[in-house]
Amino acid sequence: MRVTLAHRDEDGVRLAALLCEFGPGWRMISSAPLGGGIGPRRWVLNAQVVAHYSRMDPAAHLTEISPPGPGVGMLTAASVPAYTQATDHGVTALATVGLRIPTWAAAPVDGTDEDLRPGTINIIAVIPAALTDAALVNTVMTVTEAKTQALIESGYLGTGTASDAVCVAVRTDGPPEPFGGPRSTWGSRLARAVHQAMHEGITRWWSEAI
Repeated sequence: MRVTLAHRDEDGVRLAALLCEFGPGWRMISSAPLGGGIGPRRWVLNAQVVAHYSRMDPAAHLTEISPPGPGVGMLTAASVPAYTQATDHGVTALATVGLRIPTWAAAPVDGTDEDLRPGTINIIAVIPAALTDAALVNTVMTVTEAKTQALIESGYLGTGTASDAVCVAVRTDGPPEPFGGPRSTWGSRLARAVHQAMHEGITRWWSEAI
């Protein structure tokens, strides 16, 4: 994986984007608006947008600013240059953390759209092994559980934000691993990498927010 940080001028603001280039031999699972689902992908773009982003066509917007070919594109109002990265036994996790709007997943309906405003925690994870589709789905659960653990340990009153996105990249070659949960070989490494990247991202966000 090759990671580069680039900038563009948009809406009168200088905005950053983090590009992770993989090339052939990878497939991904993602909740991102561009390239979401499961399939072969070559890159992941995590693009910063203005805090009061209002476009209703994120996939089209990401297509405008993304490289060619199949990939995953996600947006965030968090500071992309402040991304954090952690590795555990070959598994890598990158996170951009924005905690402006705390959100509990099962929050009651209160008649407002407060929780729809962007805060955004985006996580990109890389596992250097092949996984079955079921194990891939399980890795998304593992990422989310590790993210939430870090938030609660840090005293953050929420399970995330309403606009969080995740992408997990795995190899296409080799016998596929059947498990991706937090007690499996690759899942436990994934959980620890995400947990560490999240803790560092939370600390960095709070230091910049004060």
